[in-house]
Amino acid sequence: MEIILKYFPDLTEEQRRQFAALYDLYIDWNAKINVISRKDIENLYEHHVLHSLGIAKIINFRPGTSIMDLGTGGGFPGIPLAILFPEVKFHLVDSIGKKVRVATEVANAIGLKNVTFRHARAEEEKQLFDFVVSRAVMPLGDLIKIIKKNISPRQQNALPNGLICLKGGELEHEAMPFKNKTTLHSLSEDFEEEFFQTKKVVYVTV
Repeated sequence: MEIILKYFPDLTEEQRRQFAALYDLYIDWNAKINVISRKDIENLYEHHVLHSLGIAKIINFRPGTSIMDLGTGGGFPGIPLAILFPEVKFHLVDSIGKKVRVATEVANAIGLKNVTFRHARAEEEKQLFDFVVSRAVMPLGDLIKIIKKNISPRQQNALPNGLICLKGGELEHEAMPFKNKTTLHSLSEDFEEEFFQTKKVVYVTV
């Protein structure tokens, strides 16, 4: 939990309480339904929570913004972002029902009021959102094809509406077809831990 406060020192008491509660909840749920690799659960705050919050290093979502987290798994990046941005609406979607259940139970347990959930494939979700966020669920080109239909034409943030995803490794080739619309931001500029050396936030206007 200290690592979250190191980079986000201005959290309210409620936000601190919610972030602090995540560890025990994920340990408990992960023992029943595997949403985070058993080896990695000890690194929950660095590899999952802080990584999710990397999105906040490129955009400060305005109140009333609507965001879909596609392929949320156990709730990443949606749940940490929903804690950080309580005035923003998050819709967490995953095609695996038991993962959606874990994310729902965790959100309910910490009292998150700004999240909704859906067990569905991305193609089935027809609602409009300002942004779609995702953690490396598929190649960029495939992701953009699927989520184009979900991006609202109404703009209300400093960045134009689009896709924001967390990815690692060499991305120049993958981003090439969208190069005029794509910004790559290295999280090593924001977080000093070694884990973030190869991690990037990819933003594409859609």
